[in-house]
Amino acid sequence: MRQIPSNPVFTAIDKNDLSAAKDVANAIDGLTGGIKLGKEFFTAFGPEGIMKVVGNKTPLFLDLKFHDIPNTVAGAVRAATQTMSPNMMTIHASGGPAMIRAAADAAAEFGASAPWILAVTVLTSMDDADLNAVGVNDQASDQVLRLAALAKENGADGVICSPLEIAALRREFGPDFKLVVPGIRPAGSDHGDQKRVKTPPEALNDGADYLVIGRPIAAAVDPKKAVTDVLESLS
Repeated sequence: MRQIPSNPVFTAIDKNDLSAAKDVANAIDGLTGGIKLGKEFFTAFGPEGIMKVVGNKTPLFLDLKFHDIPNTVAGAVRAATQTMSPNMMTIHASGGPAMIRAAADAAAEFGASAPWILAVTVLTSMDDADLNAVGVNDQASDQVLRLAALAKENGADGVICSPLEIAALRREFGPDFKLVVPGIRPAGSDHGDQKRVKTPPEALNDGADYLVIGRPIAAAVDPKKAVTDVLESLS
């Protein structure tokens, strides 16, 4: 059965050091709503490493951003669900309608244990200039809305978006479409390579369902305090 997050904060622990990832997970156990693990960690340690970090009780956001032909993505969704039981996992909305539908249908096969399929719209490290460089001659906000509509029409449970698009997506797609938001930076923290950011209270007030926070927690001297500070800012 899919675990229910206790709060909206998912901590991203994308380290390639299994011991360090486990240390962070243990430090924030019972505080964070869930843990996000992605390509760097998965490539190094695979499903076994994922389960060593999250165990059987911590909600998992599996961020592998599948993007391939529909049959391959469907198979990947099934395999990931069987081996790691994630709460949610990502695909790229730019994979197109057939690929999104294949992922959603594969997830639905697991009934009450089905993970949410979240479509990545525009990466939070990209801005309008980056989109133009790859041939998308629209603003990031327009591309996000276009891809979100495609995702919803083809069965995705929600999208990954930057904090800057939350309010527009919520207005357009209503309260039931999941908005999971990286690019969250507590006040005063370094933005790193994120270009479209907001603070946790700003993002939640705009209508985000879940906030993904990485380095400000995972790289903190005291990850437990960092999570606690974020949760207090939300209260």
